[in-house]
Amino acid sequence: MILPIYIYGTDVLRAVAEPIDVNTYPNLQELIDNMQETMESADGVGIAAPQVGKSIQLLIVDGAPFGEDDPELAAFRRVMINPQVLEESQETAEYNEGCLSVPNIHADITRPAKIKVKYLDREGKEIVEEFDGFACRMVQHEMDHLIGKMFVDRATPIRKKMISAKLNNIANGKVHPHYKCVKKLIKKK
Repeated sequence: MILPIYIYGTDVLRAVAEPIDVNTYPNLQELIDNMQETMESADGVGIAAPQVGKSIQLLIVDGAPFGEDDPELAAFRRVMINPQVLEESQETAEYNEGCLSVPNIHADITRPAKIKVKYLDREGKEIVEEFDGFACRMVQHEMDHLIGKMFVDRATPIRKKMISAKLNNIANGKVHPHYKCVKKLIKKK
């Protein structure tokens, strides 16, 4: 089932997500499948649970759309539950990022070039894995959602100033992405 994507300005995107117990969280496998379907239908390569209104530590990344340009990404798909960064490199990399929750805005974002992450997979098995390249970028971007952070928060001050009017418009519901979404509710006086 395709879920609505929560858009910049909604409170759930700024909350710190709660860890979950893979054995007791209700309908977890169904939620994972729905998130995957939602991400694919919106032409995304990653989605975190807060983006579908769930303040829990769950994310999905899928590099397959970039597989033609980068064969290493062709089979890169991860479901990550309760992910934690164990190590990050001092070396950084810059890439132009976008986000399903911030439609039509992109910014060059600098992040660590390599990270080591501990997480649970969809079956609850603990995994420790190192990421670099674009896979590393996707994982970090989605992990930010779990701490109430968005890629625009990491933009340079000048870029933030340049996109501030667009962000205000999005936060006020003046955006029409091609996918189902939940916009901030404006309280009428």
